Amino acid sequence: MRAAVYDEFGDAGVISVREVDDPPVGPDVVLVRAHATSVNPVDWKVREGYLRGAFPHHLPIIPGWDVAGVVEAVGPAVGTGLRPGDEVWGYVRRDDVAQGTAAQLVAAPQRTVALKPGGLSFTEAAAVPLAGLTAWQTVVEALDVQPGERLLVHAAAGGVGQFAVQIALARGAEVVGTARPDNHDLLRDLGVSEVVDHSAGPVSAQLSAPVDAVLDLVGGEALEDAPRQVRDPSRVASVVDDEAVARLGGHYVFVRPERAHLDELRALVDAGRLRVDLAATYPLEEIADAHRASEQGRTRGKIAVTIPQEG
Repeated sequence: MRAAVYDEFGDAGVISVREVDDPPVGPDVVLVRAHATSVNPVDWKVREGYLRGAFPHHLPIIPGWDVAGVVEAVGPAVGTGLRPGDEVWGYVRRDDVAQGTAAQLVAAPQRTVALKPGGLSFTEAAAVPLAGLTAWQTVVEALDVQPGERLLVHAAAGGVGQFAVQIALARGAEVVGTARPDNHDLLRDLGVSEVVDHSAGPVSAQLSAPVDAVLDLVGGEALEDAPRQVRDPSRVASVVDDEAVARLGGHYVFVRPERAHLDELRALVDAGRLRVDLAATYPLEEIADAHRASEQGRTRGKIAVTIPQEG
């Protein structure tokens, strides 16, 4: 199969696209013929070697965590009801970092994939799982956002931020979002009722009133200011800084694969409550450029990578 691979840690230039062996189909594995993947900040952080203490690593590495494609085969112990020919999406995280999703064939542990929404293309669907699960597990599990509550989402125009906004709105909450001024109209179009320019000073000083819950996707000064943004600091969740949010008495969220949550996201898509904003789409041969775009840290929405089925 053809895949993106790197044999050493470093900048995006270490990635090459080449022929590699097809992955084996273990007993608990769903083999997916991948049509698309996406690039998340964790991809280039792994590639740079920043996360060697967080995951076991085995070079060479095929990058990528998200996948959308068609089931090619299933292992004999797979009990998910998935069958060859099913269209699926997933957040394919293993116990180690080696076999990622930027490849024509992806061996996905059965717990990591589910039927994809019929209303999304493969490219759109590949942009959802990691970011969408992160948003779901913070908004619904960690913060338990309820109808009528006000949720503040930092970096609301980014990939996770946009999904968090839409999930909270679907639950009947009111959403306040921070973003650069050029993204304010986007947030209003999503349904954000109060938009804050995070570059114009402390967010707490710009809010019309303290909120019920805060989702931090930024860290740093934004998280330090969180106790002044929220009524109860225990209702702050961060995906960035576990130590800082623990000092506040809040929640640190490290996203996990969860088929039931993928099904919840699919239901939102099917109901017209969750849409996908693709910032850019790259072919697999240009995945290094997709990594470079993600590293700039100013992406609105998600970056997708399409995977050819031949060659």
